Amino acid sequence: MPSWNVEAVRSQFPSLNKTINGRIPVFFDNPAGTQVPLSVIHAISDYFQTINANQGGMFPTSQATDDLVEATRLKLASFLNAPSADEIVIGANMTTLNFALSRALIKTFQPGDEIVVTRMDHDANVAPWLRAAQDFGMNVRWVEFRHEDITLDLGTLEAALNEKTRIVATVHASNAAGTINPVRQIAGMTHAAGALHIVDAVQSAPHVSLDVQSIGCDFLLCSSYKFYGPHAGILWGRHELLSTLPAYKVRPSQDIAPFRWETGTPAFELIAGIGATIDYLASLGDQSVEYRDQLVSAYASFSRYETELVAHLLDVLQSFPKIHIAGITDRARLGERVPTVIFTHEGYTSAEVAEILAAQGIFVWDGNYYAYELMRALDKPDGMVRVGLAHYNTHDEIDRLAEVLTTL
Repeated sequence: MPSWNVEAVRSQFPSLNKTINGRIPVFFDNPAGTQVPLSVIHAISDYFQTINANQGGMFPTSQATDDLVEATRLKLASFLNAPSADEIVIGANMTTLNFALSRALIKTFQPGDEIVVTRMDHDANVAPWLRAAQDFGMNVRWVEFRHEDITLDLGTLEAALNEKTRIVATVHASNAAGTINPVRQIAGMTHAAGALHIVDAVQSAPHVSLDVQSIGCDFLLCSSYKFYGPHAGILWGRHELLSTLPAYKVRPSQDIAPFRWETGTPAFELIAGIGATIDYLASLGDQSVEYRDQLVSAYASFSRYETELVAHLLDVLQSFPKIHIAGITDRARLGERVPTVIFTHEGYTSAEVAEILAAQGIFVWDGNYYAYELMRALDKPDGMVRVGLAHYNTHDEIDRLAEVLTTL
């Protein structure tokens, strides 16, 4: 698309055109899960109608499932710019995959070794490492963030790294404040200390074109339902690590990557949906170039649009003296964040604000959204209101939000 045609995009999402309680809803709950285009819905339905067989058989429908899974891996490899489709693991969700990864990695370390985690991360990239450290006698060091703009304090990361560091787990984009962290720099710091770098890209994947080769990390995880697909998780890892780590698996299953990480029978219908999701994203880009470049150009287009949206949202929120935003608000720094904004209101709890907005058909999130350490550090026991934008949201929807906020 030469320019962002948001109405053409919205027409592909059935849920954006329905009414709830007499209103067309405004979906600002996107960080918790985006809406799904019709092409993805059809792909899931079509799988049940035309294939619906397990892998590994000698008959046509089973072979069609084999082909489908391989095709989706190839698309995900393009999506992440992974060197090989054999580095793509598909699982139930990011959290489950990260627990499996932590259990495997921890078996290669020694008591007294150290893991580094941050106070900015979603707990799915904290709890697996805390539990692993607890169970195997490892130590945990914390990376802090600057409260004034919710950016990682890389000085505390530097101080945490030493010859005992084995794992550094960081988030790419905060699911709360929207901060984009300098993961390429962090990967360099991590490797200089002789450690492995794990990246949670769940919240960056809907907004930033991911490139594991450019980032330089060792593992990266994301969730397809955060970027317009079905509920599933994706793990990318370096092939030599996926092939040699002591993964937990049943004995008869293949002991080669990526299959040794995919326990049990996967949800093939969701894998069909994931493939359709990547196709949807590619369709938004320049169709005259190769598939990976289609994805890159699509992200460039809607990232520009999302920057316009978040600038509008910040203008609205900052026009209310009783609203206080946590995170980057400098318009010159919007490239350092995704369009997810958190705030408090002096006169209402976050739950009360969310309830008032919901009554007017505007769906936002409240609480801590599993950014547990971040909310503790900010001393927000009731959490904050979160407005998360996607490339199908509009300026008119932000104006609807403004109208309701004027009543508070």
